[in-house]
Amino acid sequence: MTGETTVRTAVRIHGRSTQRKALRALLDELPTHGGQLLLAGEPGLGRTTLLQWAARSFRAGPVLHLGPGPGRAAHVTAEQLLGTLRTATAAAPALVCADDVHLWDGPARAALGRAARRLHTADRVGLLLSVASDRAVDPELAPLPVVHLDPLAPPRAAALLDDVTDGAAAPAVREQLLAEAEGNPALLVALVRRLSPAELRGHRPLPRPLADAGALAETAGGAPSGPSDHARDLLLTVAAAGQAEDGTDVDAGLVHDALRRLRPAPAPDPRAEPLPEQLVLAGDRLRFRSPLVRRTVHAAATVERRRAVHRALADVWEGGGHRLTGLLHRSWSLGGPEPRPASSDRLAAEAADRLAAAADGAVPASHRLRATAYTRAAELTADGARRAERYTAAAEQALLAGCPERARSLLAAAREHAAPAAVRGRAELVRGVTELRDGPVGDAHQSLLLAASLLATEAPAEAANAALAAADAAWAAGDLAACLATLAPGPPPRTENPAHGTDGTEGTEGTEGTDGTDGTDRPAATDGARGPAARTAAVVRDHRVGMRALLEGRLDRAGTPLAQVVERGRTEERPEALLRSAAAALLLGDVDAARSGGARALAAARQLGSDALVPKALEYLAYAELRAGRHPQARTHAEEGLRTALRAGQGNTAAHHRAVLALAASIEEEPDVVARHVTAALDTARRHGLAQAATLAQWAAARADLGRGRPFDAADRLGLLVLPGPGRGHFAVWRLVVPCFVEAAVLASRHEDARTVLPDFADWAGFGADPQAAAQLARCHALLAPAEHADDLYRRALARHEEAGGDFERARTALLYGKWLRRRRRPREARGRLGTALAGFERCGAGVWAAQARDELRALGAAPQDDGAGKPNRLGRLTPQQLRIARHVAEGATNREVALALGVSTRTVDYHLRKVFAALGVRSRLELARLVGQAEQAQDAQGARGARRAGHHEKTGAQH
Repeated sequence: MTGETTVRTAVRIHGRSTQRKALRALLDELPTHGGQLLLAGEPGLGRTTLLQWAARSFRAGPVLHLGPGPGRAAHVTAEQLLGTLRTATAAAPALVCADDVHLWDGPARAALGRAARRLHTADRVGLLLSVASDRAVDPELAPLPVVHLDPLAPPRAAALLDDVTDGAAAPAVREQLLAEAEGNPALLVALVRRLSPAELRGHRPLPRPLADAGALAETAGGAPSGPSDHARDLLLTVAAAGQAEDGTDVDAGLVHDALRRLRPAPAPDPRAEPLPEQLVLAGDRLRFRSPLVRRTVHAAATVERRRAVHRALADVWEGGGHRLTGLLHRSWSLGGPEPRPASSDRLAAEAADRLAAAADGAVPASHRLRATAYTRAAELTADGARRAERYTAAAEQALLAGCPERARSLLAAAREHAAPAAVRGRAELVRGVTELRDGPVGDAHQSLLLAASLLATEAPAEAANAALAAADAAWAAGDLAACLATLAPGPPPRTENPAHGTDGTEGTEGTEGTDGTDGTDRPAATDGARGPAARTAAVVRDHRVGMRALLEGRLDRAGTPLAQVVERGRTEERPEALLRSAAAALLLGDVDAARSGGARALAAARQLGSDALVPKALEYLAYAELRAGRHPQARTHAEEGLRTALRAGQGNTAAHHRAVLALAASIEEEPDVVARHVTAALDTARRHGLAQAATLAQWAAARADLGRGRPFDAADRLGLLVLPGPGRGHFAVWRLVVPCFVEAAVLASRHEDARTVLPDFADWAGFGADPQAAAQLARCHALLAPAEHADDLYRRALARHEEAGGDFERARTALLYGKWLRRRRRPREARGRLGTALAGFERCGAGVWAAQARDELRALGAAPQDDGAGKPNRLGRLTPQQLRIARHVAEGATNREVALALGVSTRTVDYHLRKVFAALGVRSRLELARLVGQAEQAQDAQGARGARRAGHHEKTGAQH
């Protein structure tokens, strides 16, 4: 008797913020009008919990719980039900809850659906229904608005697990429980409940399989069985086929062929026969509506029947030439989900060896399939060390497939067995890379250093990769000292064999040169002719040497080795090497090479099915587009990168993409978008120690402030990033922020702070890694220069921009120059520069900066616009200068801030503001802000109507 763990009732709902927001909107509207919502999700996802939450949250009237009733619901008509609901809500609004409506009989569901559709908003009835999504939604309920429940994200599931166990689960047990539950909260609780306290704390081995038929059936509400032998065989065959496909859809023809082998008598074609309600046929592909039900069907079948189905599937796959998938099904036909190693016979051992050999790369297969094959081989292996090695190989493949949670659980299984240092090093490498993508990067750094030490003797090339990845972790954390220590020649800080360096080559400290050679007379570049392993070693070595020189400030020594990494990337086809090439190009400021390397890495990762590398390739592409000033392209890549990172469970990578999206949006008229991405990026960055992502996000927020004419706010934000001190921004990013800070600081009268950071920025500009830096430096000097020198400096900056390209930065310099000229009463020259700035901003989509240019042009005499309805805009009564002041005040600026932003005295602002109040008939700043907002909304609406009219004329012209 093992006992069971007492599971504490969860004290709060984990996740479900989107669903609760939709429910709250329904409840808030009930005092005035009614509405309906249908909650849909597979069993165990918390539909009942959400209904109960809604019932507890409703205070405006009674809550009615509607059920079919024993033997009566089938005879209730829609009219009777509708009358009952209206009578109950005659005096006050009411919330009507009906849970598990899919379990009602057909007539009852039909009556409920008809009644729901006939309810009017004036009835003040909130109808909240729930159905399981493991079967088709009743046609009578399908028209209702649906709120879907998906499995919990890993962090939310982890929080639930800690909640119900008070954090008592051992780390390895925790990882396996989360992987087995697959985000299903009810299944997670059921798995915890079946463990003894000793098993939960890791003192005793976990039962195998962890998610057995009992736990699955308890969560799913029983194991479904079809109405006939054929239907039951069909369900089991689709479920078994999904074992090798990670539960995704399977080929219907393959299922039909397996059914024919399973039963000698002719079997109906599943593509022609009515399907069990748990299945969906899309084209030639079959799938379960619910992954949980698929797992339940497979686990609940008898051992004999399950083995027979897998044998039939093995015959079909092998007959079609798919050796690895056939071997997998052949191995499953030998026993249950996981035979005990002690009872494994010779056939099981041979099956394990064949599976492992096929998964090693002899057979073309996806990373997901290889992970499954290695996992099955490990389950069939009796020797502990070998078992650990195969679990580790499975984790490596799962990580490449973009399944980090699965990789973590496989590493936990590997840790249950003793293994040699090289295997433990590979496991730590997987763990470190997993944490680097979604976890505290400080933890990732330590795991990767340990991996480099463990791998140094047996696998020096992998040790070098681990050390470079450890440097990546320190880089992401903004830990310059740790980054330099990791990149230093000699062994990593943790080592078991000091005779091996972090570059994966045997030797001692000092044998490797810092000038791009490997310490011998042979140039490092010739490594490319010695095969993939030598090329990889050369890339890793040169990247490390170049990064170290760059961080040490030896800019003259960084260029050659990094350029060699970029050059080798031109002939590479492996995504990992191409990513290194793109990273080196970014360090050098070669944005064209970075874009090319990132695009090729993206194509290679997609071609190989490496979902884990796609988000990183998109990240490098987005950064390269930003550095080139192509903000719309950066946004496109970052939007796709964010989606792929979230799908692959890479929270840290997602934070970087959000920072890029915030930077791209900061030049547009979308302050809410900037704020949303900044908040999300900083949330992850603070929890996981991502200094680089945090710096980029804070820069984006400040640049949005600067673009909207708030230099004081911008200077305050940016000063924390660029001024010397312990809170300075990321060591590789803060210099990029300096031009924005200098502009904001000058506008905020913080000239000395601006001058403080210019010497470091001048060094950076001299290195040449940033194409825009030289022009930006001249612009910064112009902002700080006396009038007799500023003119020449602005012209010099514009000339440099012509050499570097980039619409946005060139337009910013033209805008500042135009403002300077206008204040010097040189209107003709100012109008030309401001017009150039406006055209540049419009071309690159910098809407908020284009508005600044328009305001400056109006100050030179541009005519006011109407409100879009043919009526004069009230703001048209103002002079250009008064209009600019009104807009600044409406955005919350003080008179002093307006004076600094416009380059006039505070007394001038006071004078014009009194004129504004009199012309518009307002008495307070609040009224002024409201009027300005309404006028600008009208202008936006006019622009939208104009765009629609233009689109209509264009379409009409095309038709003619």
